[in-house]
Amino acid sequence: MGDERTAWRPFLELWSQEWVAGHDPECDAPLAEEVVRDTWLGFAAAAEAQVAAAEARLGRRLPPSLREFLLVTDGWRDAGNFIYRLAGTEELAWLRDTDERTWIEVYQDIAGDDAEEEPGAREEEPYGEEFDDDEPEPYGVREARVLARSLRLSLDGDAAVMLLDPGDVNEDGEWAGYWLASWSGEGLQRHDSFHDLMRAQWRSFHALRRPPGPTRDRWDTEVEQARRAILAGEVDGPLAVLAEAHEFGHQRADVLHMQMKALLGDWQRGVSDLVWHRPHQADALLGPLFTAELLPLLIRQDQLVERHGLRPLARLKEHAPQAVRDLIADYEARSAAPGFRLSFGPPDFDAAVHAVADRLAAEPAFRASGTPARRPGGLVAVLTHAGGGPIPPPDPMANPLKVRAVRAGLIEEAWPELRAALRLWRPVCDDHIAPISLLAHPVLAQLITPERGREILTTPRG
Repeated sequence: MGDERTAWRPFLELWSQEWVAGHDPECDAPLAEEVVRDTWLGFAAAAEAQVAAAEARLGRRLPPSLREFLLVTDGWRDAGNFIYRLAGTEELAWLRDTDERTWIEVYQDIAGDDAEEEPGAREEEPYGEEFDDDEPEPYGVREARVLARSLRLSLDGDAAVMLLDPGDVNEDGEWAGYWLASWSGEGLQRHDSFHDLMRAQWRSFHALRRPPGPTRDRWDTEVEQARRAILAGEVDGPLAVLAEAHEFGHQRADVLHMQMKALLGDWQRGVSDLVWHRPHQADALLGPLFTAELLPLLIRQDQLVERHGLRPLARLKEHAPQAVRDLIADYEARSAAPGFRLSFGPPDFDAAVHAVADRLAAEPAFRASGTPARRPGGLVAVLTHAGGGPIPPPDPMANPLKVRAVRAGLIEEAWPELRAALRLWRPVCDDHIAPISLLAHPVLAQLITPERGREILTTPRG
């Protein structure tokens, strides 16, 4: 792990600097005078003798990353957004011996007779060996056991607590760390060590507050570099960068990440997750990316979503600013009018895509088995004969297996043409990295498998 004592100081100084910079005097509790003066959320360092005394009182040697933390600062203020104070050497205690043992009691009540009778009875039992994966224990049993043997780290929090588990120790002597909040609905959130637990708290602070400072500047730079790499045809490296930037609440990273993930798999979930939590962000929702790419996908997702699935389009219609609601209403009116056609981008790219899409949509295999076919004046419609009823599928297409086989062959023939059209594609704005509106077309969406989506992303674009 290296010298954590050397690593803790610069990390905690950065945390303090960004916490003070992100402080909002109108909404947040006042900062202590010494915190503002010294830009330091910690305290004086503990002496080795103080750490040793704490270990003697607790009956256990503390894990390395916590020991080294205490030798830098004997306690800590504001360990994330919902933990207001961490214990120093004199305040460390087993959860079962504190006023907060109610955490244990709550989970023992949930576990019922399955909970252990003696708190800490399995204190030495390694994590992962106490349960049979083939016979999952009832909810609350594991939580009650972990809580009953845990060391309490936090002294004050918003119905939340931070803990270390001496029954779950790795080869470096680190105890597993936990964050638990009664309101989160997620139960115990495990981390490999105190070091990792604190890093997670720091990331959560950034995700919620987005404070100015070196961390935000760093992710702005890395996300922009990832964007350029994506357009150049790189995939896995930028995906990893964007996923990590998401942990810090980087909103631009989320927009870029969603476009990549849409082409690599479940676009419906991707667009739903992106928009669901942003109904009030008028700047993003009124931008060209929303109008050109996201809105067609939202409308298509709303048509396909299961009964109890997320319906972000309906959420926007109810909660978005009026300008966004007007934009949605206008688009829906146009899409229902005769002559409407999806637009996929610049005129030459749009024409090349429609040449593929229209040809496929006209094929009997894509009109069979209830698949909608294009009509001259609208987006999709079921063809009807003079009597008013639906046209029965051609006899060769009556067999579903035959339909799938024919479709697969047509798609295989059409794919090179669509792939070649990518050289004509151009982004509508800096946050646009891929032609995801292709997925809003019911026929083209069948063509773009995850493998072909990766092919699109590995093709240099724009």
